[in-house]
Amino acid sequence: MTEKSNAVNLRNERYNNYVEKVTPKTNIPKALLHSFWVGGLTCVVGQGIGDIIKLIAPSMSVDMVANITSMILITVAILFTGLGFFDVIARQGGAGSFLPITGFANAMASASMEFKTEGLIFGTSVKLFSVVGPVVVNGIVWSTVAGLINLMILGRF
Repeated sequence: MTEKSNAVNLRNERYNNYVEKVTPKTNIPKALLHSFWVGGLTCVVGQGIGDIIKLIAPSMSVDMVANITSMILITVAILFTGLGFFDVIARQGGAGSFLPITGFANAMASASMEFKTEGLIFGTSVKLFSVVGPVVVNGIVWSTVAGLINLMILGRF
């Protein structure tokens, strides 16, 4: 029993050494800076799109401008995903590229593209719902919790 245990420990030690050797080292301050500027640039571009829309149609409501801006950002993210640009941005920007709405659009487009060979229903649709499902569930659950807390604290919605 001891001989087998020593062999397992030796194997585990060799494996851990291998993993340590091949795992890329992350420079955390640099990664945070890249994430900050990519996410910030995405937001600045979104604000610029909204400002341009407001200049073109000054009578448009703020909500409508926000909706159109979001649709444009989503469309550009899906286009960038299809052309392979989003992966380059994501490698540099990390979480900064995935936290804005563009990251969600990329996740859905990537899943759709990856499993399109499985067919429209069992490939594309199933994978889209596997990505969207947790987001929708968490959105509903946590917005309900926030609404209940607001109701308890402020007594109104």
